Amino acid sequence: MDGELLSATFVELTDTMVAGFDVIDFLHILTGRSVQLLDVSAAGLLLADPRGQLRVVAASSEAVRLVELFQLQNDQGPCLDCFRSGQPVGAADLTAEAGRWPRFAVAAQAAGFCAVQALPMRLREQVIGALNLFRALPGPFDPAGLRVGQALADVATISLLHERSMRHGDTLNEQLQTALNSRVIIEQAKGILAERLGVDMSQAFSLLRDRARSRNRRLSDLAQAFIDGTETLTGLPPGGPRRRLPDAGQEHRRPRPGP
Repeated sequence: MDGELLSATFVELTDTMVAGFDVIDFLHILTGRSVQLLDVSAAGLLLADPRGQLRVVAASSEAVRLVELFQLQNDQGPCLDCFRSGQPVGAADLTAEAGRWPRFAVAAQAAGFCAVQALPMRLREQVIGALNLFRALPGPFDPAGLRVGQALADVATISLLHERSMRHGDTLNEQLQTALNSRVIIEQAKGILAERLGVDMSQAFSLLRDRARSRNRRLSDLAQAFIDGTETLTGLPPGGPRRRLPDAGQEHRRPRPGP
């Protein structure tokens, strides 16, 4: 494990007092660094909305985002079990989990994942979500790596709660709802950009995120400006024909994580 990268990650996950703190970018740092540090193929992050329903707010790849949506829509999978119990839940080989999660196991394998580990995002009795790690090959997760993964999830949870406390009069639910609303805007911008440039959704997100960082802007603000046509990306003209993309409610339809 890269000790220097690990140290830098913990610093990033605790630095929530900076001006213009971007919750969505913060959560993508968590999933991206989890992949880099923990010898996993992909990572996803679920947070509870004000009604206590889990929503996908960050993913290291489009494939894992679809798998996360699939388990939410089918109300089945390790990440849901982890959130409900507040305890880590894992499977070293999804081919052996047909009895526990029959639909999820098939969908995850079709997307290229053979093992999964869900880690709770919790502080004492308060569980706000789950960090989910996926591997392309079956086999047990490294115990030392899982301890680091849980530490990352714990630090991120504390940082989110601390950032909430810095916002006078705000509540955790309001903060999470803002993050969820921002996620919808970003998904819309990704779809438009992917269609215009002929790139996949992961590449479209990278373009948005890189531009936001280079201009020191919130990712959701840049995405909204791009949708409105007041911001151009990679030389694209503002405005022009736009395809209407699914709204947040359509996340509850079944995705197709496999071919």
